Amino acid sequence: MQSPQLAETSLNLRSVIDSLGEGVLIFDSADRLVLDNRAARTILGPNLTLIRAEGWVACAMLLDARRLEGIGADDIRRRALESDEPVRFHTLLTGAYIPCWAARITGADGSIYTQITLEQPDWVALKEFMSTFRNEASLAVESTRGHADLIIQIMKKRKAGMTIEQLSERVVGFAEIMATQMHRLEMFLDQLHRLEMLRTGQLPTLVGKARKKIRLAEFVEDFLEALADESPLDPVRVEDVRDRLTVQVPDDIGVYGAPDYLWRIFRDLLRNAVLYSDKDSPILLRATRLIPSDVVQIDVADQGCGIRAKEADRIFAPFQRARQPQVLAEHGYGLSLYLAKAELDAMGGRIWYESEEKVGTTFSIKLPGWTME
Repeated sequence: MQSPQLAETSLNLRSVIDSLGEGVLIFDSADRLVLDNRAARTILGPNLTLIRAEGWVACAMLLDARRLEGIGADDIRRRALESDEPVRFHTLLTGAYIPCWAARITGADGSIYTQITLEQPDWVALKEFMSTFRNEASLAVESTRGHADLIIQIMKKRKAGMTIEQLSERVVGFAEIMATQMHRLEMFLDQLHRLEMLRTGQLPTLVGKARKKIRLAEFVEDFLEALADESPLDPVRVEDVRDRLTVQVPDDIGVYGAPDYLWRIFRDLLRNAVLYSDKDSPILLRATRLIPSDVVQIDVADQGCGIRAKEADRIFAPFQRARQPQVLAEHGYGLSLYLAKAELDAMGGRIWYESEEKVGTTFSIKLPGWTME
């Protein structure tokens, strides 16, 4: 059997570098480009010819063009050469801001090299949510315009004998449809903003800055009070979700988390529990401290339609929804659980579920806890 050391030395460096999905450029201490790969040739195109001819100077000029950060490529390179960790930055190439890395490499003879890594623009992800956004925005605009026109026509061409009550009923009906479309568009815009923070790499920093000690019982109490004015349901659904809710959150439980993000996660989990269960069935919100660990588990349990086992791969995937009739009958985008998982990961937590079809579903969260005095 070939030893690991022999296998390592028998590898062809060029073939390894060329197999990578990211673009790689390696410069020596004399600023010459000594190695590039297939992905770099795809990303840079004709620009690579200039970089091969002029070395780091040409590369720095290209990277500095309309970059997001204020510091220049030379400073980024210097930081990378002085650090044991890669330096992350962004640059505008082929019409897209793409993530890049600068890192120091030490050769076998002690020579120092600079490696620049260029990630491929993720146009598939952009197409994914822009397509959904266009469809949702177009539907909202067309529906609102159409119902507004109908209201105008009703007011202008009011039939003889039509009472104020009849007129009001028709106008209110159209207004409710318009309000529902605007509510759904607003909800989708909020989810797109959360998705933007995730896919542009800003989420960990934002969550880290907002993370704090939360007294869970007080947080839940404020959350439930706000539901009176900020219902997670469409405006036309006259239903106070609090009437179905049983809350079991001890007063002495605290968690570490980002309040605004946790608020949205609670709202989305409660909305799902309401939508995918019968109107009169109970919903449980429960928190438990797991002893002896400093971890708190939060459960949102319903007695609804449940999730089929074969749908498991779709539950936390973006723009994916379970294909059960009870789920597809309700309006949704397939984003809330994907976002909740990413945001909880950033908070040092996790989310999972247990479900039985036609029995119900429990979504559970674990977050770092703290001992309240």
